[in-house]
Amino acid sequence: EVQFVESGGGLVQSGGSLRLSCAASGFTFNDYGMSWYRQAPGKEREWVAGISMSGGITNYADSVKGRFTISRDINGVYLAMNSLKPEDTAVYYCSAQVSGQRRWGQGTQVTVSS
Repeated sequence: EVQFVESGGGLVQSGGSLRLSCAASGFTFNDYGMSWYRQAPGKEREWVAGISMSGGITNYADSVKGRFTISRDINGVYLAMNSLKPEDTAVYYCSAQVSGQRRWGQGTQVTVSS
């Protein structure tokens, strides 16, 4: 069974930092690109960042470029978030397209206070 378990969320002041982690299991992790998405209250889920199978290629939404860094190792995928803003408040999900379906974890809440 494909599973993702996110962790590392929390409450942080504006300008602060957090590092999210995602542990993946149930599929050959190194064969898939990975992504982080987020969903703020009352808004649709949006893509935040993606990383290739090898980790050599990364992409970011314009809203987080220069502040967030996605990375991966054999244990999982990570999202380092710096210079956080109140508008970054959301539930953050890691995700991959596995066997033709986009799979999601349960998410981790990030709250940025002003």
